[in-house]
Amino acid sequence: MKYLLLINTLSPDSTEERPAEGPTVEEFMAFEKAVSDAGVKLDGNALDLSNATTVRVRVNGERVVTDGPFAETREIVGGYYLIDVPDLDAALDWAARCPGARYGTVEVRTVWEPDQS
Repeated sequence: MKYLLLINTLSPDSTEERPAEGPTVEEFMAFEKAVSDAGVKLDGNALDLSNATTVRVRVNGERVVTDGPFAETREIVGGYYLIDVPDLDAALDWAARCPGARYGTVEVRTVWEPDQS
């Protein structure tokens, strides 16, 4: 079953308390190797934290494009992994191993596949 692990980090402007040091590049490289060596990684990338754009189409068809992230945003998506594992417990185990879980949160989402019910 496919799961998307969304790595959320606090906004640079957030005043929320955070650990003294964030996860290191080496920690992410070790996680990358582990998830790849286990054969569960389908895709994954870090995202540019300083550049985001939101598109919303109103009921009347008007397209509204807004620059982000927004000042009121507490967390921003910093990266993702798309993995294929047997069940949610396995996905949660991988999410807990992700260095981003210690500095922010890792949201685990099931990828909906129409042929599965």
